[in-house]
Amino acid sequence: MARTWWECEPRRFARDRAEVAERFSGLEWEESGAGGWFGRLPLWPFERSAPPGLAELTGGMGLLVHLRYGHAYPAAAPRLEPLDPKPPLDARTDQRWHVLGDGNLCLMQSPSQWTGRESPVGLLLKAAGWRVEYELMSCGAIDAMTINGIVDDAVLDDTIAELAHA
Repeated sequence: MARTWWECEPRRFARDRAEVAERFSGLEWEESGAGGWFGRLPLWPFERSAPPGLAELTGGMGLLVHLRYGHAYPAAAPRLEPLDPKPPLDARTDQRWHVLGDGNLCLMQSPSQWTGRESPVGLLLKAAGWRVEYELMSCGAIDAMTINGIVDDAVLDDTIAELAHA
């Protein structure tokens, strides 16, 4: 009988569950397949204060996401599918949107950024930032999503605030 990754890695599973629950209490654990998390991310789960105009830009809603583990986890990074908003099909062929051809988010510059020691929380934070950049791209405020994301970088905070005053 096949065993899931969490049966083989019970300490890792406990760590992931605790970390995700602490930062993203609205996500629900799913045991189907190799497991995963489903739910709506907070609109601004970052350490710094949210810029003015964020709620107006996004409609006040964080990203509805499905994080799916693979059977090779933790050696292979989980995949994150944005469900609401869902990027248009043509975004899958344009690297400026940071969406892969299968519709999952591209949250790392290279596969080597995932060593197996990272927490899925880091990917969920990047996905929350992707949601904000998605709105900025959609309204034409930026031409491409940032390389490093907005989790720790306030580079787009002024742009968000300026849109609120426009």
